Amino acid sequence: MSGIGDIAVRLERPLPEDHSFGNVRPILHEVLHALERLADTGEPTTIDLRAMPFGPGEEQKLEEALGTGEIAIRLDALGESRIVECAFPGVWLITHYNSHGEIMARLIEIAEVPAIIRAESPDLRSGATALRQRLEEGARDDDTTDAAMPEPHNTTDETG
Repeated sequence: MSGIGDIAVRLERPLPEDHSFGNVRPILHEVLHALERLADTGEPTTIDLRAMPFGPGEEQKLEEALGTGEIAIRLDALGESRIVECAFPGVWLITHYNSHGEIMARLIEIAEVPAIIRAESPDLRSGATALRQRLEEGARDDDTTDAAMPEPHNTTDETG
């Protein structure tokens, strides 16, 4: 019978602070190919950055390489989401936070418009129905001014 002393133990040193996994350039190439595919076929691509190892400072280097475009969107549904257009049209950096401000997902989406901000067909139909109803209600009262119209409300289901 063997004892605990018979178990082989190997000590490993922690990675140095400047250790690089070398993912920045390959990710940029993946973004390039996805952007070309989007331009040629309309096919969007999503790259999950949380699924990749990054060394210290590598995510920042990736963000710097992607740059910043003209559009920044902040959503607040079950935690904050930030959608930032990169310097290259069609490339978006998306970060989802939980209600405690912790990053839950970090993605690069290559698409004309990020999926999270696109209105779905049922939402479009619901919005048209709600607007038609408001217009019909306003038409019944000839004295109603635009300022007296009821405030719009969100008709989308934000729980899904």
